Amino acid sequence: MGNATATHWIELDGAVNARAVVPGALLRSDNLQSLSARDVRRLLREERVELVLDLRTLVEVEREGPGPLTREPAVRIEHRSLYPESVVPSPPSEERITPWHIGHDGWLPDETPVVRAYLGYLHRRPDSVVAAIRAIARADGAVLVHCAAGKDRTGVIVAMALDAAGVERERIVSDYLASTQRIEAILARLISSPTYRAELEGHDPARHAPVPGTIERVLELLDERSGGATAWLLDRGLAAEDLGRLRQRLG
Repeated sequence: MGNATATHWIELDGAVNARAVVPGALLRSDNLQSLSARDVRRLLREERVELVLDLRTLVEVEREGPGPLTREPAVRIEHRSLYPESVVPSPPSEERITPWHIGHDGWLPDETPVVRAYLGYLHRRPDSVVAAIRAIARADGAVLVHCAAGKDRTGVIVAMALDAAGVERERIVSDYLASTQRIEAILARLISSPTYRAELEGHDPARHAPVPGTIERVLELLDERSGGATAWLLDRGLAAEDLGRLRQRLG
């Protein structure tokens, strides 16, 4: 994977936060709705994308419409929302589809809102988290994980996968923070869509940048409370053979 600071950006016409975390095995990105034909060819032929893990809610998917990769027979799409779909009202409030919606009054009061939100993903949707990690482990080609911005929900799944695979924390943190380099473009792209505009318009992009110490704290709390990401996943149904394959693919 290279050193801790290397970022393997994938320059696309229709996404601004795409990168190869482990080239040939694990990629991450923001929303894929606007991919060009050239982008699709690159992802299939050069990056060998076999599976897309879409972490958005059903509301987001319905509002944004099908992306071009859904028309490619060589690519499987799995939707693994990190929010309970039953709590999303119709029409939804925008806070229900952003990572700062906590949903647990008084839960972990000493932690930052973003740390609480990230742990909330694991608390509310362990089924989606385990299924996403299992899919990454079992794929033969590259798995592309994405949400809307490609930094929060995607960041948690990627960090869990890397940590369970035994990747050094420094490298996990470096990958998580890399989205800061593209935060202005990420926010501009989200604001261009009616799905996210009302929630984000007029915001300082820096407000939404990944914060140092956040993903480290999430992993520390997993260590303290669950014995680490590996134990958390195994306790919730990840098979030992899948863990071994994950380590072969990402470690």
